[in-house]
Amino acid sequence: MATKTKRYTAAQATILFLQNQYVERDGQVQPFFGGCIGIFGHGNVAGIGQALLQYTSFKYYQSRNEQAMVHTAIAYAKTKNRLGAMVCTSSIGPGATNMITGAATATINRIPVLLLPGDIFSTRQVAPVLQQLESNSSQDISVNDCFKPVSKYWDRINRPEQLITSLPEAMRVLTSPVETGAVTISFPQDVQAEAFDFPASFFEKRIWQVQRTRPDKSALQKAVEIIKKAKQPLIIAGGGVIYSGATAELKKLVNATGIPVAETFAGKGSLRYDEPQNLGAAGVTGTPGAIAVAATADVVIGIGTRYSDFTTISEAAFQNKSVQFININVAEFDAFKHSAIALVGDAKEIVSDLISLLKNYKVPAAFGNQVVKYNKQWDKKVSEVYAKNHGLPISQGEVIGAVNTASAANDMVLCAAGSLPGDLHKLWRTRNPKGFHLEYGFSCMGYEIAGGLGAKMADPSREVYVMVGDASYLMMSQEIITAIQENIKLTIILINNNGYASIGGLSASLGTDGFGTRYLYRNEKTGQLDGKYLPVDLAANAASMGATVIKATTTASLKAALEEAKKIKNTTVIYVETDREERVGGYAWWEVPVAQISTSKKVKKAHDQLVKNKSTQKYY
Repeated sequence: MATKTKRYTAAQATILFLQNQYVERDGQVQPFFGGCIGIFGHGNVAGIGQALLQYTSFKYYQSRNEQAMVHTAIAYAKTKNRLGAMVCTSSIGPGATNMITGAATATINRIPVLLLPGDIFSTRQVAPVLQQLESNSSQDISVNDCFKPVSKYWDRINRPEQLITSLPEAMRVLTSPVETGAVTISFPQDVQAEAFDFPASFFEKRIWQVQRTRPDKSALQKAVEIIKKAKQPLIIAGGGVIYSGATAELKKLVNATGIPVAETFAGKGSLRYDEPQNLGAAGVTGTPGAIAVAATADVVIGIGTRYSDFTTISEAAFQNKSVQFININVAEFDAFKHSAIALVGDAKEIVSDLISLLKNYKVPAAFGNQVVKYNKQWDKKVSEVYAKNHGLPISQGEVIGAVNTASAANDMVLCAAGSLPGDLHKLWRTRNPKGFHLEYGFSCMGYEIAGGLGAKMADPSREVYVMVGDASYLMMSQEIITAIQENIKLTIILINNNGYASIGGLSASLGTDGFGTRYLYRNEKTGQLDGKYLPVDLAANAASMGATVIKATTTASLKAALEEAKKIKNTTVIYVETDREERVGGYAWWEVPVAQISTSKKVKKAHDQLVKNKSTQKYY
């Protein structure tokens, strides 16, 4: 019996296949793709562009920058707990390579994004085409090969029928909690438009099950025995807690046992800020209680964390000579870090097992009481920062406090780079698992507004507060136009501290006086960038893109602006200037190289401090 076929172009087949992909977890089935974000050029306009025009049920979103559209897709998938994703398409050449930074951001954060960059002619008859990178050693190369190191799966479709095996493999990676990241399918422009008789079964509804895997029983039992003997255990809650949907189970476990929790950037929101066992932020940007407990912890239980240098204080956080690690992670690669007992599996399942297996365990009373005390002490400190009354210009901590107080329990704050992430990590009172959205795996400047757009697309029920500094805003602000076009409401708090304040502070700590980090005119007398501040009007810039703009100067006017913004249906930018030298403080050491020799006494002093700090680093 002949196989039933349907004739489509390769691009048409791709869109039809993608719109029939579904994902299932815990019996809940949902479409995996929310649509396609794209910018068209000669490399995809007649292929993917034509297919999207023909099949309007697969929604198309217009972007202004290829990197930004990948950021939007990342935030969408992150908000969906990786159970949903977006497709991003571009033309060949600069359109494609603009997406590479976004691909790296997705893969480092382990967020699913499908990229469909156009490519050069597969036939090679016309060469070099516009935007083609030529090589004298191979005909089988294009700029799209640059995606390989930052993609979890990469393929080039030189014949339409290759889609039949390539697209299912792409879906396997995208829906895998272990392997997910950027998936890049390079699509030569001539192949996109070429027709082929595809098997009709290729377009049938397909459900990809996201399994909740379980760990080895003996490893689990060994881990339980170690925890039961622990006098000062600590849980490091990473993004895997939230992606797995294990927050309720974590709360039950720590309430019953008294084991304290410190949250990574991705894991913030694993517990409400006011849970007695929540020590707050972990690591370099950590709270005093979290840093103190980490230093003496005899057992560290990592749940869904990859132990970045920010989390481990550059491998100096855990100072107990006898410390043991137990890692709960769906990825074996992460589970075995720090020579840990590896519980490879789903966080929700394993934490549920620990609840029953540790039902008779309780941390020593004195330790448990100290944890609760740390929680209350830090919350008092947060209130003090929120109400600092610094004067003009106001402090960044006061801005965070005003936004946090104005937001509802279900709302979301979103940020990525600069000094804001660290301050938010320490100060933001998170009240729901999706209330804190930070891209800090890559700390990619420009993610903020594009990311806010994606988060709001994924969950329109939440108000999304985008907090962005002037430097990051100047790198990528144009997706305000996309938000206006799609009638998607964002509240953007644009903080101007006249430069790269975060790196300025780091530079000062290294003895280099914030060199090159302020937005200043070049001084004719000194020849350096140390003149007057540049007269850039960021508020006017935002207004020119269609946003409603409110300027605030004092804490009172900022609070009033936030209340006014709630009544506005349009994307609103609240512009406020802050004192770049007024910092939250309390940050732990973080290893950044310092010049070994210098004529500067400040640099020499910083290097001496580096040597001292490095002596606390450990191999586990």
